[in-house]
Amino acid sequence: MFNALAGLPRTVWLIGLISLVNDSASEMLYPLMPLYLATVLMSGPRVLGLIEGIAEATASLLKLFSGVIVDRTRRSKIWIVLGYGPASLGRPLIAFVSSWPWLLLIRFTDRVGKGLRTSPRDALLAASVSADQHGLVYGLHRAMDNAGSVIGPLIAALLLGMQMPLQEIFLWSALPSLLCLLLALMIREPEPVKAPSREQRFDWRLADMPPVFRRYLLVMALFTLGNSSNMFLLLRAGEMGVEPAEIPLLWAAVSLVATLLSTPLSALSDRVGRVRMLMAGYLAYALFYLGMGMISHDGVVMFALFGFYGVFVAATEGVEKALVADIAPAGRRGTAFGWFNLTAGALLLPASVVFGWLYEGISPVVAFCWSGSCALLATLLLGLWVGPAKVNALRQQLLAAERQLPPAGDRNLS
Repeated sequence: MFNALAGLPRTVWLIGLISLVNDSASEMLYPLMPLYLATVLMSGPRVLGLIEGIAEATASLLKLFSGVIVDRTRRSKIWIVLGYGPASLGRPLIAFVSSWPWLLLIRFTDRVGKGLRTSPRDALLAASVSADQHGLVYGLHRAMDNAGSVIGPLIAALLLGMQMPLQEIFLWSALPSLLCLLLALMIREPEPVKAPSREQRFDWRLADMPPVFRRYLLVMALFTLGNSSNMFLLLRAGEMGVEPAEIPLLWAAVSLVATLLSTPLSALSDRVGRVRMLMAGYLAYALFYLGMGMISHDGVVMFALFGFYGVFVAATEGVEKALVADIAPAGRRGTAFGWFNLTAGALLLPASVVFGWLYEGISPVVAFCWSGSCALLATLLLGLWVGPAKVNALRQQLLAAERQLPPAGDRNLS
């Protein structure tokens, strides 16, 4: 694996470095948001669910738009550069917020940038390597992204330990955000295999995508319906007695496990199959959420649960995207990633709102059991509707089409 990593293109490593720096800034603030809402803006779980749901749903819609544009123009860099602009400007402004609607506006702006850059970035990663390295590349990217998620909370914990006010911590996030923008300007993308046609239309259709891909999106939709904002996990930890200065460390533990395991687990999916790895990851998610619902105090068990959550992150984040790259036609990967990101993000609004309502209106136990149940059902449907055999057959057909060779045999992909 180390030889394969050393041979990856410069573009792959540069995109990973950008994600590392960006997440250092983002995750320095992320664990502080529930605390900031509760102590400064005097708002609760329902407002938190509304803010995060609207922000992520906005990003998801733009991910589809940017993905379709990439397929039409065969250019990704410009959208990646534009995507980091709003984040660079928006995060420091949180220091001046005095009410939650202003925080919503800033989070909305930040997610606009994420929507513009995510699908072009994912498509560029797929275009930079061969199909048999998709798991390795997306795993490496997620590992570097999660490394930033370790660095950010550690910086936040250090600054909180130094008694730095929350507002000043938000201001310091401007430096890594600007560095991301400069690094994005250094990206070199490969020349498109086929020059874009002037007659090519804006094509966002899903109906002509492979049936296996569409069923995969349905499974993702069900799983996402139970996958609310991670801020609820930090809120739960705080209610269980974890000290405010320790909450960033708790989140850093998740990111540390994901950083260490993302690359090997995603690379393993190149050999054992994406579907099997995703099913194992979804089961881990279900067990984690059921455990978070039943836990009654903080301590070693809490840190162990959050570490286990890191295993889920490592086993799924890169593999989910590698599967999209495998089963989407090469000329429409941007659109495919757009639909994938739209599905994974648009349902975060109802997911977060429903979870927040169950959490505050009934009980945290009911909320966490709801999420665990959605994950269990998604695991079952992933095996039945998608399945390793269907994915392998589709991959062979797509590879044959790319080589302009007829598929080997009459395969039933429906």
